[in-house]
Amino acid sequence: MNILLPIYQHPVLVVLIDDSRSYLDSITFQLDSRFPCKTFIDTKAAIDWIKSTYQHYMADIAHPIQVGYDDETSCLERRNAAINLHEIYCEVLNKQRFDIPAVLVVDYAMPQMNGVQLCEALQNIPCKKILLTGQADERVAVDAFNNKLIDQFIKKNDPAAIHRLELAINSLKKVFFTEQTSTLKDLLTRHTYTFLADPAIASLVEQLYQDYGFVEHYLFPNPPGILFIDFNGNTKLMVIETEASLMSHYEMAQVQNAPLEFLAALKAQQVIPFFSDSDGIYDSSMRKKWMSYCQPSQLCKGAQNYYWSVFEFPVHYLQGDVYSYAAFLADAGEKDKTE
Repeated sequence: MNILLPIYQHPVLVVLIDDSRSYLDSITFQLDSRFPCKTFIDTKAAIDWIKSTYQHYMADIAHPIQVGYDDETSCLERRNAAINLHEIYCEVLNKQRFDIPAVLVVDYAMPQMNGVQLCEALQNIPCKKILLTGQADERVAVDAFNNKLIDQFIKKNDPAAIHRLELAINSLKKVFFTEQTSTLKDLLTRHTYTFLADPAIASLVEQLYQDYGFVEHYLFPNPPGILFIDFNGNTKLMVIETEASLMSHYEMAQVQNAPLEFLAALKAQQVIPFFSDSDGIYDSSMRKKWMSYCQPSQLCKGAQNYYWSVFEFPVHYLQGDVYSYAAFLADAGEKDKTE
């Protein structure tokens, strides 16, 4: 199965719904600390809160795609789409991004309504749904899955239930973000950002998450690549080039009479340039210090050859400070103390 690469992804809120307070306390204690949870024992309160939260989420979420019309006419056949990719990575400044209830974990057997009925009441909400079942509820869970009311089910009495739940939350979080950005991804993969649809790049991104301890990522437009953020808000930029884009760098540098060593390295795909002080383009002022803007290239073999490297992300690219996941968890802890 191909690994999916969402255009962006960050930690999200897990909502747990069960009529047993002691069970909710137990499961939140056992879940990995990467999964901040909000709990409900009242199903109506849960439904009302989730619907209200999504109304605010859909109203406030960045909209990088804007459909417009030709200046001379409003004819439907002459519609055009403008994509502002800057809005995607600037989401790192948004303090509300970690509050999205992207995954629900719902007990089946509850007195007010059962878990399937609750998921049915929320079937138009894009969050992913996991049903916790007893031994006798498996047939009901299979039917709910086949009817697309839930995305997965886990038996509560399974000795490995917590481990399975953590895996399911991680998996469904990626599906959530992939679905939320599917239209934009379809547009972008037709042109400059073909790497977004390549499983080889998706696997590489997964590996970089593990190697560097990243917790979120965002498509970066220029140079094309992926902006990564770790737990404490430290930033790295993975620049991704192709043979064609490196040749474009070569041709522009050649016009600027760049050093022969730089031109040779570009032509041989041996270096990845990131001219962070000049909108990504080499100019003659960099002649003596071109090496400080380059790193050795690494090869990723996918549908085509991709050449990449990871750079420090310049602070001047953002108009503000990254709101880190660590800061969010600390703020949430302080909030809990005052409630």
